[in-house]
Parts: sequence; C-alpha cells; structure tokens
Amino acid sequence: MAQNVRKGEELNEANLKAFLQKHNLIENVNCDWEVSQFSTGFSNLTYLLQLENKEYVLRRPPVGAIKRGHDMGREYKVLSKLNNAFTKIPKVYAYTEDADIIGASFYVMEKIEGIILSPKEARKRQISPEEFPIISDSWLDTFVELHQVDYKSIGLEDLGRPDGYVERQVTNWGKQYLKAATEEIPEAHKVIKWLQDNQPKEYQHSLIHNDFKYDNIVFADDTWKQVRAVLDWEMCTLGDPLMDLGTSISYWTMATDADVITKQWPSPTAMLGNPGRTEIVEAYAKKSGRPINNLVFYYAYGLFKLAVIVQQIYYRYDKGLTSDERFANLNQATQLFCLMAWQAIQKNRIEKLF
Repeated sequence: MAQNVRKGEELNEANLKAFLQKHNLIENVNCDWEVSQFSTGFSNLTYLLQLENKEYVLRRPPVGAIKRGHDMGREYKVLSKLNNAFTKIPKVYAYTEDADIIGASFYVMEKIEGIILSPKEARKRQISPEEFPIISDSWLDTFVELHQVDYKSIGLEDLGRPDGYVERQVTNWGKQYLKAATEEIPEAHKVIKWLQDNQPKEYQHSLIHNDFKYDNIVFADDTWKQVRAVLDWEMCTLGDPLMDLGTSISYWTMATDADVITKQWPSPTAMLGNPGRTEIVEAYAKKSGRPINNLVFYYAYGLFKLAVIVQQIYYRYDKGLTSDERFANLNQATQLFCLMAWQAIQKNRIEKLF
C-alpha cells in the first residue's frame, strides 16, 4: 500500500509533469496531482502518481546507490520486450536517463490492480489454510511459465551471458560481500568457500527473475487462481533457472523454522496451510520437467545472495549514505542468512536447520 513520500525521496513536480506531458501521459502540466510511495522493499524506489484521473507507477534507483544493480534502462528493456511472450507484467510507457528531471534515471509504467500478498496483507485477509495450496500453485505455475519463455525470440538474448553464469555469480557475490562487510561473520567466509568448491558445472539456461516471491506478485482476486502481473524486474537476467528457484525458496520461511527466522524475516509462507520448501522444490521439478540436483547448493546460494543484498543496503546506512531507519538493523539479517546457509550445508538439507 502506498504511503506518504519519505523525507529526502521527494519528486520534482514541475519537471516530472513536463516529462509526462511530453510522453502524452497527461494533458495539462498545471493539473493537480498526488504522489505517494510504496514502502515495501529495500531497493529501487517506487511511487504512485495520481493525476487527471489516471494512475501511473514510477521506478527509480534508491538515493545514494551506484547504478550497477539499479539500471532502470535494463528493467525498462526487459518489460518492453517481455510483453511479446509473457503477458503477466505491467505495461511500460516511458524511460529516461536524464537525471536532471528528478535526480536519477527512471521509468513510468501502468498501475496493476489486484492483491499483493505481503505479510501484512495476508494477516489482514485472514487467509485460511485451505487457500494457501491454491496460492502457491498459481505462484509456481507463473514461475515455471517464466522459465519457459524463449528469450531469443523476443530479442533478449543479449540480456546476460548464461554460459559461466553460476561461476560468475558465486564469485561476484563473494566479492560484493567482502566489499560491503561492516563486521566479522565467520559463517560468511565458510559459505563463500563452500559455494566455490561445490558449484554445478552443467546447467540449463533460461530467463530468470532473481526476486520471485509473494510480494512481487499481483493476484487478480482472492480466488488466488490468476496471477495478473509479476513486479520488480531489476535483477532479471539469463542464467540457471535453479539459481532463481534457490533464491525463491530462501525467502520461503516456514512455521517450523526457528523463531529467530520467522520473527526477523516474516513471510505469508510461514502461515498454516503452506507447503514446505521441499514440497515447493518437488512441485517445481514436476511442473517444469527439470531435474533438481545439488539442491543444498542452490538454497545456500539463495540465502547467501540475500545476505549480501541486505548487507549492501546496511552498508549505505552505516556509512551515512541513507538515513532510512528501516535499514538500521539489516546487519542482523545478514548474520542470520549466513548462519542459515552454513547450517543447510552442514546438515545437507533445506529444512529443520536449527
């Protein structure tokens, strides 16, 4: 749900209205407008623009972030091309690299109506245990559908380099962690070495989202049978689809997980009636026809990647590059994810880690 714009993240009204008029998205730059901000997520900033009885969504990089990993042009390109093969995405209307307009590159897209299943939304709706298998099935069908997209036929073959993807990811996330580290976490170093030593050498190639979880999905209604759109494409690339799966199940907290996990990283997936991580993996294998070997590698990789992402955000907060208090305790999440990854490796499983 959109809320008031956070201090320091305001938009330049005059410049933005002129941009919208130039791209035929509004008629009159003197029209009234309302701007609010979607508060979920810790990465790219997302705004709701309401003017002339229209609603648009604007995406821009976070304040103080480097462009790498927050490339608005890349995200815009993915959505522009993908619409020809995978319709569960927002339509995009305009993009610019001109930072003089609002202080950063950005793009404008349609607002998708529907239900985003955040932890707060799931609690508010009091979703029954009987509904969650339907929800997870629709979510998983969409995930499999995305991995089956012929990315070459829609002009996205230059989005990434799928050959060598696993090795590059393991190496790069390790380097990024060391660069963003603010305190000593012994498990992080153990996980980095284990991932290097145990990575698969052969794997399939597909388009991968890299952040496929419930609060990036828009359900059409509370029958939960139709996914209207997938959001947040900033990390989309070409690579091993099981790396995508590993990231998704690393988000998939369970009711049987230790309290330190479910309290620090709450998710609707921990509510009664949800399938467990192992069930999700088995269902994905059945629906996709894709065998899943090295499961612990993919799960540990997903957890470590999350650790690095939240650590990079905490690093910005620690160095005074952002004052957003939501980031103040993210170093604790980094420690948790590293510990979970090492426990999964030590116990050779993805459930019952503690």
